[in-house]
Amino acid sequence: MTTGRTSKTTTISLPPKVYIEMDRLAKVKGMTRSELLRDALRRYQKEEEDWRELVSYGRGKAAQMGIRTAEDVERLIDDSRK
Repeated sequence: MTTGRTSKTTTISLPPKVYIEMDRLAKVKGMTRSELLRDALRRYQKEEEDWRELVSYGRGKAAQMGIRTAEDVERLIDDSRK
């Protein structure tokens, strides 16, 4: 017989100051600790995804402009200041 549980449980260790801040934030936001940590993880995952997309976009633009090295970037910066 299954219980229908749709989540898993884990244990983490936090420094006391971080734990206190987590409790404070959860109370301010009206969330449980679990809700707060799930939200934080979702935000982290979104930030990482956005960062990967931004890096990919930047690499594509750099390739279009012929930028291959840090020296190329420095040269463009120097040229723009003249």
